[in-house]
Amino acid sequence: MEWTRSGEDLLVRIDPSEEIHASLQKLADEVGFDAAAITSGIGRTRNNEYGYMNNDGIYIKRNLVNPSELVSLSGNIARTQDGKAFTHIHCCWSDDDNNVHAGHMFSSTVAVVAEIHLRIMSQAIMTRCPLANVQLLGLQFS
Repeated sequence: MEWTRSGEDLLVRIDPSEEIHASLQKLADEVGFDAAAITSGIGRTRNNEYGYMNNDGIYIKRNLVNPSELVSLSGNIARTQDGKAFTHIHCCWSDDDNNVHAGHMFSSTVAVVAEIHLRIMSQAIMTRCPLANVQLLGLQFS
């Protein structure tokens, strides 16, 4: 992974075999920010685990194993109550037959490259906290 900064904007290149969540969490610790908006991401990834939350608050997971185009990526980075970086990301992939797969990203490994833009929110305090009866850690603002 390499990155460059311009003011509050970071452009990140994530390299083959690196996992996107882990890379962005590492970046948050390396740069030292507590809140960021992930505004865009493109590239080619593999071993994508994604899905959706059903009406009962339970995540339903799917796998897209073969390399696919990362068409769109967005989300945010906050801290958990114990201070760990937490990424919440949604993605859209296109497989080699141009079928679209989209949803909440649980994990995704870079196959060729991923290029991601994020904006540091230096004045915001965002904390991920457990929500009753759902698997999602909710966002709390201070």
